Amino acid sequence: METNGVSIWPRMEPFLLGVAPSSKLNLHYLRKMAIYVRTRNGCFPILSWPMWRHIACGKLQLPEDLAWLYFETYDLLIGHTPEERLEWAECLSQCSTKSELDQQRNKLSVDTLQFLLFLYIQQLNRVSLRTSLIGEEWPSHRTRSPSPSDRESKTSYQNKNWDDQAHLSFVQSHLAEILELLVEPGQLSQSGQALRDCQVSLDAVRSLGLLLEGSVCQGKAVQPIHRLLTKGPLQTQAGYSSLTRSFPLHNLLSCLQRSLTLNPFGITACLHSGKKLAWAQQVEGAMKRAKIARNTHMAPPGSKMVLMSQVLKQTLAKTSDKLTGANIKIHRCADAFIYLLSPLRSVSVDKCRDSTVVLGPVETSVHIHSCQNVRVVCMAGRIVIGTSSRCTIHALTPTRPLLLPGNMDITLGPFHTFYPSLEDHMASVGLAVVPNLWDQPLLLVTEGLASHSLNTLSSPDPSCYRLLPPSEFHTLVVPFQMEGDTCEVPGGLPPSYQAALDEKKRRIQNWQKTVIEARLSKEQKQQFQELVEMKFHEWLLETSHRQELDSLIPPTIASVKDSDGAGADTNQVNDPKHMRTGQAVGQSSMAC
Repeated sequence: METNGVSIWPRMEPFLLGVAPSSKLNLHYLRKMAIYVRTRNGCFPILSWPMWRHIACGKLQLPEDLAWLYFETYDLLIGHTPEERLEWAECLSQCSTKSELDQQRNKLSVDTLQFLLFLYIQQLNRVSLRTSLIGEEWPSHRTRSPSPSDRESKTSYQNKNWDDQAHLSFVQSHLAEILELLVEPGQLSQSGQALRDCQVSLDAVRSLGLLLEGSVCQGKAVQPIHRLLTKGPLQTQAGYSSLTRSFPLHNLLSCLQRSLTLNPFGITACLHSGKKLAWAQQVEGAMKRAKIARNTHMAPPGSKMVLMSQVLKQTLAKTSDKLTGANIKIHRCADAFIYLLSPLRSVSVDKCRDSTVVLGPVETSVHIHSCQNVRVVCMAGRIVIGTSSRCTIHALTPTRPLLLPGNMDITLGPFHTFYPSLEDHMASVGLAVVPNLWDQPLLLVTEGLASHSLNTLSSPDPSCYRLLPPSEFHTLVVPFQMEGDTCEVPGGLPPSYQAALDEKKRRIQNWQKTVIEARLSKEQKQQFQELVEMKFHEWLLETSHRQELDSLIPPTIASVKDSDGAGADTNQVNDPKHMRTGQAVGQSSMAC
């Protein structure tokens, strides 16, 4: 609903970067935390990592790995510059012991109230919110842990990170509780609930800007929530007093409830009114269902998105300013090969199967959810995998990959490709080659608690994931020509994987030497060549690589037009170079 032309909506990004729900982050405990941080030195208005670790591990009894996961993920959300991120990576890369790592982490701090709100919205993905444990001051060591059968009998995680309808519904339903977390302890009852006549300070409302933003009328500039509430038509309705610099809680709640509306830059609006992108090839059959829409021409930073749905049995390749800094959702694609070679903000790969996705550097997170037999090649601030099976992830990431409940047969391997502008793109989002924790996943169980085995970095359930054996390792060639200076995998390969590649090269060289020394006649060479080609084509068919090569054959369409009549991007992927087979292939079948 809009009030006097003013619209307020839930921001998308805090929900996009959601990690995992935990029963320890319900309202009861977060109320106690809100009181605790305001009555202890060093906790408010800035919360340091040592104090959060004390609260999380000592009070909430969360494992330290999980406490750091929430803290680190919130920090990803903050608008650090690429230079700041690279400087932080440099400091971490120089830590050789846990003590040195702890000393470095101790320098990190976050906005206390915004972090509280971030913890609260982790409930979004719970199927049913549990009632508060009223009888306990803090969680008890004696609380029974769920048995394996309990975990298997119910699912407590849903992926609503992109669902703007769910974001709006969540905020509408929980707005009173959200505002209560911002109230100062002196205005709370003994049970932690806000008193009827309590006030919310302007500084606290500034923190609410993590979740809410808005505009005076449609088409106007997006503004932080505190500016909308202290000026213009909402100032009176919200009851803002410039003398006390505060809002009556009841007035503020009522004003926000009347003004809340669906995010105009969310997925719903993008599907209905976003620009549709034409394909380089739109043919009969499966391709009729493929859709790509974007709002990058109108959305503010952080809300730019590109949606790709139902790309079937095709290759899609793109490098463009339209992708730079965008949140990408790849949805229900099958038998597809997708190359998005630009610096990206976040990526979600959802309900895809039998596909390969190669991404440019991703500033925040890559979420892989409900996928089957999908290969993802990426470097990202965080990688999250949930309810997926038979997927292979080749990654470079400064944080531990997060494996949510429901995964089976996940393979983790090192990042193993490059394209000419890759290092420039890495610098633009603040990603460095070290630290690289691709092989140290954090496994979460159903209740949102980190598996105890991972506190000692021992191997969890082998049916959940494995590290790619070096004997099965191959590099990936990006089959397109582009401008840039990167000519090898940034940072190189781990020694064991490089040694495996070197051994394969030696075998090829020995084979070539054997063929030369065999002194075959011209007729024998012809027969031998035909035999090798026959076996090679059999291998292409058996491994589905034939489809990958066929999809790179150039289309007959001479040019591509966007649906609005504008010409295609001039900076899209150019003609491919020779692939591993040594055969020249044409440009991508579908450059959007």
